[in-house]
Amino acid sequence: MPSDHEKLLVWQKAMVFVTDIYQTTQTFPKEEMYGLTSQMRRSAISIPSNIAEGKGRCSPGEFRQFLIHARGSLLELETQVQIAGNLGYLKPKRVDELKARAVEIGKMLNGLIDAVSRRKNL
Repeated sequence: MPSDHEKLLVWQKAMVFVTDIYQTTQTFPKEEMYGLTSQMRRSAISIPSNIAEGKGRCSPGEFRQFLIHARGSLLELETQVQIAGNLGYLKPKRVDELKARAVEIGKMLNGLIDAVSRRKNL
């Protein structure tokens, strides 16, 4: 039986995104292993991790705060994708694909943040 956080569609999409980021960064130059590759992977991992940790907290306020952290990591990753494109590590089409997925996840996070905020204010 899945945990509560595993039932969230945004968590599921973020998990798939992590795998995609790992596969994508495998093509980066070896000298980026401890630079951009590592940073992008950490940012990607942080998104579903913060969603899961927040869902496990005891209050809507804490959950909201972790969702905000997840959104911050997502925006960080979106910026890193653009940097990878600027450096020529990713083709423009791939940058657009990854950024579109980030936007989709971001909209889902924003919706969840809003829903949790409304619940908190009741």
